[in-house]
Amino acid sequence: MSQDDLFNSPDAFRQCFESGLGRLLDSGELNLFILVAANASFEERLYSVLKSRLQAVYGQLHTRLRAVFAQGGRATESDDELLVFLKIASFGFEGLALTEQRQAGCWEVQFNHLRSFRPLRNSQRPMTSIRAAFDPQAFNFNKPFIQQEALWSGERCGRHFDLYYNKYPFVEMHSLLVPEREACHPQYHQQDMHYFIWQLLETLASCLPGVRVGYNALGAFASVNHLHYQLFVREQALPVEAEHWSHNVGRDSYPVDCVRLDSASEAWTFIEELHAQNRAYNLLYTPGGMYCMPRKLQGEFPMAEWSNGFSWYELCGGMITTNYQDYAALTDSQIHAALSQTRWAPTLSA
Repeated sequence: MSQDDLFNSPDAFRQCFESGLGRLLDSGELNLFILVAANASFEERLYSVLKSRLQAVYGQLHTRLRAVFAQGGRATESDDELLVFLKIASFGFEGLALTEQRQAGCWEVQFNHLRSFRPLRNSQRPMTSIRAAFDPQAFNFNKPFIQQEALWSGERCGRHFDLYYNKYPFVEMHSLLVPEREACHPQYHQQDMHYFIWQLLETLASCLPGVRVGYNALGAFASVNHLHYQLFVREQALPVEAEHWSHNVGRDSYPVDCVRLDSASEAWTFIEELHAQNRAYNLLYTPGGMYCMPRKLQGEFPMAEWSNGFSWYELCGGMITTNYQDYAALTDSQIHAALSQTRWAPTLSA
């Protein structure tokens, strides 16, 4: 199957996604081992397919790095990658837990072991603005080593974009969509990009049912200040899409400020109002629609102890925990209360 067949069907997307992971693992490089391990451990079936190869590469890396450090040498890998590997090595590859998921009331809850080791970058810094200039010295998608992590590169709907594997995924077939990568757009949503994402999902919907795109504004737990969106394909709708919520013309109030918009032009007008007020927000694009969740900036509200951050996925009803005791104990009411902390008094017109 060629790379261009990626968008032909869910089966084609999955086949390209999984075969690409196998090719990355063959490199034997540390950053790619971590990426493949995180993606494989997210799904039990995929992990069973790749487990023996992952174990072999882990053993090779462990032997090589141990010899380097025993001799007082310097590893060529980044400190971020080495720290993640050190954490895995502290309990051994066999101790790496697979991602587990369950329901707590209407909410999704997951225990994501390997994701707990990732560098947090901007997502933990208090922010005062949703806009900042692109910094070529900071982490960005133009770094040479990132190009190894590409899933696909090409043009759709009149615009070129790159798809990268999400190194620490939390939804099914999770990728990062970076439009016009070399233009170095900062993480600040633009009108032409809004219409591009809207059109892309409408175009893909017939061949990729379940395709969605998430977006974190700067200050809404975006971890990289280089324009990117999070594309994924899953069969089950997210909790925010349930019919019983008032934003979907149901009776129940959602704990997060949420507006559903079914017109691309009205959706952009709403986003422009948020920009004018320097209000953080998260987005979920669906084919023919968008959920917009205005919220407090990170650092403006107390974070629940069980969470590392509330991004688009959390505001859409999916909770990520990195401690198994938290995962097992988290309740519907605790989630509702934590989500409510993100709210601010809206003055916008939907």
